Amino acid sequence: MTSAPDRAPDRAPDRADGRAAAALPLRPELAGLEPYGAPQLDVPVLLNVNENPYAPSEQVVADVAAAVAEAARGLNRYPDRDFVALRTDLADYLATESGVRLDPAQVWAANGSNEIMLHVLQAFGGPGRTALSFAPTYSMYPEYARDTSTAWVVGRRSEDFSIDPEHARAAIAEHAPSVVLLASPNNPTGTALPAGTVRVVLDAAARVPGGCVVVVDEAYGEFRRTGTPSALELLAEHPHLAVSRTMSKAFGLAGARVGYLAASTALVDALRVVRLPYHLSAVTQAVARAALAHAPELMAQVGSLREERDGLVAWLRARGFVACDSDANFVLFGTFDDRQAVWQGLLDRGVLVRVTGPEGWLRVSVGTPAETAAFRAALVEVTGR
Repeated sequence: MTSAPDRAPDRAPDRADGRAAAALPLRPELAGLEPYGAPQLDVPVLLNVNENPYAPSEQVVADVAAAVAEAARGLNRYPDRDFVALRTDLADYLATESGVRLDPAQVWAANGSNEIMLHVLQAFGGPGRTALSFAPTYSMYPEYARDTSTAWVVGRRSEDFSIDPEHARAAIAEHAPSVVLLASPNNPTGTALPAGTVRVVLDAAARVPGGCVVVVDEAYGEFRRTGTPSALELLAEHPHLAVSRTMSKAFGLAGARVGYLAASTALVDALRVVRLPYHLSAVTQAVARAALAHAPELMAQVGSLREERDGLVAWLRARGFVACDSDANFVLFGTFDDRQAVWQGLLDRGVLVRVTGPEGWLRVSVGTPAETAAFRAALVEVTGR
């Protein structure tokens, strides 16, 4: 769904002098498409785009402001195009968060994990090559493929939204992709992948003629439940593996647009070839580093969001809804004969959730206790449960 502010004009307006505007040589596969975007509506409870509901503390705000002020004094110069200090800080954070120590040269960053994925497809996709994933999954993946003229194919997830290892092995053998994209935890289902499944995919990818890069997208990795492993633990054994993360979710920095990736130095070096010069501004680098200095404080919020998520799953099930087990900061729930009507009913009561995933399902982000209470009350009114 797209709200009015997200929509682009269908065509350029006529010229003021009365002559028709010149035709634009738009790529045929882009004709008639609208920009990606969830609805941006002014309602009291926003639970549709998986944001962290907690704003940065005043101390974080002060330290970010000071870091930006310092960066501003040098804005007449280009930033460090390889952002070595930020990569070092990210490597230190991952060592603490996952227990995996990486060299800073194994870390890459960009303007959100979206740009990270685009770099991957620019480097390893392209005409005559294929990217593979398993649906339902993140709706931007096929757009990355489209934008890089990479063929897009999907296998299917099982009824419980897991990936059957043998199905994955067969799909890779059949399509011989150059890139496999695995979201874990998966969006929109919240499903995390067992390490054994990832190993099967890595083994199958290693057999693809010409090579195949496997990206495990851990945008919601910090929210995983205790005992759920990170694919970072597999990096040392698999040079064709990349693990992507973001600072938008757990760090509450969606507005800063910082994503990053961990991989072998050879894979990272390939991304350095396709990135635009100085793509990560000095201000962005300063904001990210200031936030990373507060990682312990920000990760404390993650624990409370996990508790809120698990409580929401239990409440939905007690009310007779189906709710997926989630390792993310959202819950996929249903099922509804008319999910659009339920979505609209919630919106009419000031609560915005997301219409996404298989038919009949809705996705709700984990909010503050007050926001979750508002969602519960609205859902009871709309459904009568």
